[in-house]
Amino acid sequence: ADQAKATDAQLDTALFAESPAVFCHLLELPDEGVIGFAMWFLNFSTWTGTHGVYLEDLYVRPAYRGRGYGRAVLAHLASICVERGYHRLQWWVLDWNEDALAFYRDLGAEAMDEWTVYRLSGDALERVARASH
Repeated sequence: ADQAKATDAQLDTALFAESPAVFCHLLELPDEGVIGFAMWFLNFSTWTGTHGVYLEDLYVRPAYRGRGYGRAVLAHLASICVERGYHRLQWWVLDWNEDALAFYRDLGAEAMDEWTVYRLSGDALERVARASH
């Protein structure tokens, strides 16, 4: 939580704009309220020529894990992909999160070990941006 910088206003704008770029599914139980969520957005593959779903966050409260809720959300996102002709549902997972890795492997998800994730942020992002002027 100490690393999260998103504000309520930013999330409101992203999720509820006229043409939202981010989507969220809530996991809610009638007597217990929200127990988790999945936040995602569309990406695009030049390899397939189609969009895909990128799952940014999947969270289920610890007390509700192991009951099939995460699997149900992933099944729902997979059905969105199939119905819309998208060829991919993908996400990142931290390499130390053994429980998540086992869960995803059990689904049949494949680790993309041949790819390395790169990120520009902070000072490096600013420096590269200045080079465009």
